[in-house]
Amino acid sequence: MARILVVEDDDTNAELLERVLARMGGHEVRVTEDAGEVLARCRTDADLVVMDVSLSNTRLNGRSVDGIRLTRMIREQMGASAPPVLLLTAHAMRGDRDRLLRLSGAEGYVSKPVMDHREFLQKVDRLLRDPYRRRIA
Repeated sequence: MARILVVEDDDTNAELLERVLARMGGHEVRVTEDAGEVLARCRTDADLVVMDVSLSNTRLNGRSVDGIRLTRMIREQMGASAPPVLLLTAHAMRGDRDRLLRLSGAEGYVSKPVMDHREFLQKVDRLLRDPYRRRIA
C-alpha cells in the first residue's frame, strides 16, 4: 500500500480519484488543493502525487499556483528525493503531453476524464515501483 497525495480542486474528480486509488488500488489516499500542505506532505509522507494541472483555487503565499508550477516547486525543493508526479489534465490536444511533462518535470501524464480505471492504476503502479522514475504516459 502506497501513500498517494491527490491534488485536485474539483470535488467530483477528487472523490472519483480517491475511490479508484483506495478501493480498487488499495492505497492510502489524501486529497488536498492546499499548496502548503502539498509541499509539506511531499517531504514527509507521499510516495506519489497525482497532480491536476489546472488548479483554479490553489494559492501559496497569497499567489495563485497551478499544477505545473507546484510540481516544479516540489522538484526544486526536494530534488532527487521528490515523489514521482502523475499529471492529470483535461489538456489533451496534440503536443500537450510532451509540453506539460517538459514544463513540470513530472514523470507521467493522464488525460481527464479518467475512464479506464484499471489503466490508470497500472500507470500509478508503474511509477511507484520504477526506481528510476522513467516517464510514462
